Amino acid sequence: MAAFVRSRLKLRTLLKLQGCAGGSTARSFPRVSAPQENHNFISRRLIMQRISALLFLSVFCFATALQAQTPTPTPDPALKKMLPFLGHWTYEGESQPGPLGPGGKVTGEQNVRMILGGYFVETRTTEKNPKGETRSLEIDRYDPGDKNFPFSVYDSEGATFSGVFTVSGNTSPWSGKYVVAGKQYLIRGTDTLAADSMSFTRKSEMSADGKTWAPLSESKFTKVQPAPKK
Repeated sequence: MAAFVRSRLKLRTLLKLQGCAGGSTARSFPRVSAPQENHNFISRRLIMQRISALLFLSVFCFATALQAQTPTPTPDPALKKMLPFLGHWTYEGESQPGPLGPGGKVTGEQNVRMILGGYFVETRTTEKNPKGETRSLEIDRYDPGDKNFPFSVYDSEGATFSGVFTVSGNTSPWSGKYVVAGKQYLIRGTDTLAADSMSFTRKSEMSADGKTWAPLSESKFTKVQPAPKK
């Protein structure tokens, strides 16, 4: 019996010694304290912020460089052909009787100028003719594809006139479709500029079918105020 008790005491003593020596075979992992976790989170957040800032800066620099390489658009050099026609003009002439009116003396004035950065030419006209007084607005532009100048005219009688013209030296032939009161007419003509660019003549004719043409009008324009120099 005494031997059994001694054996139990030895066993208990041995177990206590193993416990004190950390003899457990279970695997253990170090635990990270709360302050260390917060520090890691803040570090990751700062890194992400820096990456975002660098990405934004890279995109901004790329966009700026691309914009610097893109040339600024400018009006087509062909529009310089319109410079002699700019300014304030007066005119007088004679219109022939026909579908567009009784015919007779015509007088008027025009103001011609570049608009919208020099991409378009605006002409405002006030005319007195046998039918009374009419006002009109004309907008011209340049078409680099067809190498001509499309134009559109709108007047105070509700009529429209649209077509194209070209400029070659001191002559400018033009043609288009005139629409008034639901009827259409074809009109064509030529402007001939004087050598000093201070006057030009205009002759025109019209047709109802595009086959038979008849004289429409003949006028002379005189520049009374040149366009202001830029």
